[in-house]
Amino acid sequence: MKLNNRELSLVLGGAITATFLNAVARIGEFIFEVGRTIGRNLRSLIFN
Repeated sequence: MKLNNRELSLVLGGAITATFLNAVARIGEFIFEVGRTIGRNLRSLIFN
């Protein structure tokens, strides 16, 4: 099915894809690991 320019301008989209969800999950894991590393280093500095 081919759409002309007028029809293309009316298309609404933006589905959440698996790639997008994977990227969000990786960002969350990265932030978690940074927090864990900072916490570990702070604990090491304070208690040693």
